Amino acid sequence: MATKIIKVDPAKPDEKALVEAADILREGGLVIIPTETVYGIAANSNNEKTVKKLWEVKKRPANKHFSLHIDSSQRVKDFVMAVPLAAYKLMDRFWPGPLTMIFRAKDAGTIGIRMPDNKVALRIINLAEVPIVCPSANISGNPAPINFEQAIKDLNGKVDMALDCGPAQLGVESTVVDLTVDPVNVLREGFIKKDQIFETIKRKTVLFVCTGNSCRSVMAQALLLKKLKDSGRQDIEVLSAGLMMADGLGASQETKEVLKREGIDVSGHRSQRVSVEMLDRSDIILVMEKLHESRILQMAPEVKSRLFLLKEFAQVKDNDLDILDPIGRPRDFYEYTLGVIKEAVDKISRII
Repeated sequence: MATKIIKVDPAKPDEKALVEAADILREGGLVIIPTETVYGIAANSNNEKTVKKLWEVKKRPANKHFSLHIDSSQRVKDFVMAVPLAAYKLMDRFWPGPLTMIFRAKDAGTIGIRMPDNKVALRIINLAEVPIVCPSANISGNPAPINFEQAIKDLNGKVDMALDCGPAQLGVESTVVDLTVDPVNVLREGFIKKDQIFETIKRKTVLFVCTGNSCRSVMAQALLLKKLKDSGRQDIEVLSAGLMMADGLGASQETKEVLKREGIDVSGHRSQRVSVEMLDRSDIILVMEKLHESRILQMAPEVKSRLFLLKEFAQVKDNDLDILDPIGRPRDFYEYTLGVIKEAVDKISRII
């Protein structure tokens, strides 16, 4: 069998070539494609005959499995039993990129998943519309190929198609992290170093959520950031978001004024809408009302153990745990709201 070789511009790839590669994969063929780390042999993991052929072509030991390559981090949930918080943190920082994570698979056993940072690879995976595995394009035991010449050397005639996109951007294999154990274990240190992995996992994210991200959550975020700065803490990320407001709006005038008295300037604040991705990677999610709590659980039920009403951490003197929206209310209500939030944030700053 002759391998069809097509030269592709990695910056402006010919869509026709990528569609052809995706068609071959869907039909059970093998295709050499680039990633940012090394060249790989892509195959349809749903096709048992194809996977068997891939084992034979690579002469891979029977105990070594192939990792899945995906084009969106949201696809992880399709294959994984449960996604740990550490995985979301690593995805947020390193994907797309040279990081393979090992999870407990839905269909028993474990599964390695990676999202490559390569335009050609991502587009082919997207077009194929089948799960793609993509081990390095070499005979097992040989060095992983960092350019097309090395990739095709031993595989010409053994694969259906090969895309020549020049040298791999990084030329170093992905780092492999096992998330099925606690603490997580770095099985292979590649381009991403071990200390970067643990630094990312260790870093905490606090997310405040209100309705519009223009007053209550802005107050909470600003107050906590000031507390952390005053205490020299740099290991915590503080976010705020709204459930309903459009992105890009500023804080309300009253919010800016009451925070200015605390020595805080939020004139640069711009609202953002809360997303599932934001919720997934947050260590603690603090909301202002029970309604917010319900809405968030509808969006991401898996965050239940990390979701709290902010007023639970204040010195509550009544049974109402809602911090009501001050929008449209008198200035003294803003002052009261700030006071309640400040009490809660003080306690949060001592326990995170």
